[in-house]
Amino acid sequence: MDSSLPIPPAPRPRHRDRHGRGMRGPIAPPQVPLALSRADAFDDLVRDAADRLERRWPQLADVEFAVQEVPWPQDGPASDGTAVPLGRLIGAAKDRPSRIVIYRRPVEIRAKSRDERALLVHEVVVEQVAELLGLSPENVDPKYGED
Repeated sequence: MDSSLPIPPAPRPRHRDRHGRGMRGPIAPPQVPLALSRADAFDDLVRDAADRLERRWPQLADVEFAVQEVPWPQDGPASDGTAVPLGRLIGAAKDRPSRIVIYRRPVEIRAKSRDERALLVHEVVVEQVAELLGLSPENVDPKYGED
């Protein structure tokens, strides 16, 4: 074997900076709404609706508001006859407070736009709070049902 043959250089690792434009990074910084996932944006809608109602009804401070992707099969059909419920009220027990659960996927499927989704989330939260308080939704929120 001839030792005078040059040894080929080791292959260089590929970089993402192929065209001199810099390394790729996130599309938007975390503080920009574009960086929110759909689930995070939905959580914010539920939180906003709950906060609005808590200002009017201080007794809601002890109520837990939660988001679940879809209802469990044992939750059954909604009381209004629709096949899939949009929300559910779970009454208080001695070791836990009342809980209102909003189902994200059924609400998103029924809403065509972001504004419709926000309105539907608010309406579902109002309906569940009305059931909890034993009032009509119009008494809980005078703007209920308005577009």
